[in-house]
Amino acid sequence: MYAAAATFLAMFIHYIYDCFQESSFVESFVSVETIHEIIEYFIIAVSIVVVAVPEGLPLSVTIALAYSVGKMKEENNLVRYLQACETMGGADNICSDKTGTLTKNLMTVTRIFSE
Repeated sequence: MYAAAATFLAMFIHYIYDCFQESSFVESFVSVETIHEIIEYFIIAVSIVVVAVPEGLPLSVTIALAYSVGKMKEENNLVRYLQACETMGGADNICSDKTGTLTKNLMTVTRIFSE
């Protein structure tokens, strides 16, 4: 935890130093690019915590799966359980009956009609 905070602080101070080296400190520091850089530094710090602390891994997996549920909902692909995102995210074809529920996990041809 302390290593992540120290890394974030060191990167932030380095960024301020780089901005100070430019001719206009205020214009270069107060910008959208600065916000993006700070967010990137924060993500790096959180990554250090996740790697260093094993308890952070389930939280990050849950957040990633919850984000996937939202993205799949936008595509009209509703899932009930978070773990289903891993399976449904890679599906090309979904077979369902008239009620819309999956009855089998197999796709088989039972009849072929031709005209």
